[in-house]
Amino acid sequence: MKKDLLSVSDLNRKEIEALIEQALHMKKEGVAPLLSGKNLALLFEKPSLRTRVSFEIAMYKLGGHSIYLSPEEVGLGKREPVADVARVLSRYVDGIAARTFFQETLRILAGHSSVPVINALSDLEHPCQALSDLLTIYEKKGRLAGLNLAFIGDSNNVANSLLLAACLLGMNFHIASPPGYEVNGEVLSQGSEFAALSGSRIQLTSDPYEAAKDADIVYTDVWASMGQEAEAEQRRLAFSGYQVDNELLSLAKGDVLFMHPLPAHHGEEISAGLLDDPRSVVFDQAENRLHLQKALLATILLPNPKVLDK
Repeated sequence: MKKDLLSVSDLNRKEIEALIEQALHMKKEGVAPLLSGKNLALLFEKPSLRTRVSFEIAMYKLGGHSIYLSPEEVGLGKREPVADVARVLSRYVDGIAARTFFQETLRILAGHSSVPVINALSDLEHPCQALSDLLTIYEKKGRLAGLNLAFIGDSNNVANSLLLAACLLGMNFHIASPPGYEVNGEVLSQGSEFAALSGSRIQLTSDPYEAAKDADIVYTDVWASMGQEAEAEQRRLAFSGYQVDNELLSLAKGDVLFMHPLPAHHGEEISAGLLDDPRSVVFDQAENRLHLQKALLATILLPNPKVLDK
């Protein structure tokens, strides 16, 4: 049976912890050519820096090969139906990492592909980002359960994946968003179910200072993502009080970590110079995309996966 990763919720707590342990081991000890002869298609509707490079280098270091397919080359769902693309690529490659505008596109790909499909970003979730963020937090804090993660800003795809991951692992998730930009209802419902089992607490507020109080991690993201350019000015007004700066970070714990998935807009969601603040682990996050994806690819593409077996 193939194993897709379309959502963080496709994993359980044990599987996420095993991925983090494997990624830390690979980061420290290096990797063997575990994926020699394996091929990964990078099927992207959106451009990328970290996602594309980290997947390509991860495959290279594992002895495999990747092929990048741009929007112009494929025309996913326009030039050719998504289902047909999935069936064709399944004849050529051993896995597909897809970066799409819509989660439904991923579902169609996975439904018609005979090889694993990995969500490399959609409108609903960004599981690879969230998993690598957990790796960074664990690396810095030595634990995950019981920590307070405060997300300031838009309840976007990264926030959705972080909420689900935190609730699976026993982390408390605080999120501050302006009216009209609250957490997706289905994500909140699923996260609440996970939290009831793990002991996590979810705090929803419109006050960023309330969310940041006693936080172990303060996290933010851009106010307008790719595909939302037409809403940029409207979003700047809505989020004008949600900038992460020294004043907000002063409400968190003294050893708080500041996180951002990049790219960052200085003077908007963060104050100028915050990426270089001693509390910032933003570039460690970026590096850990590579290490987590090495662990993920090895787990999903090997003939006898251990980490993802339930």
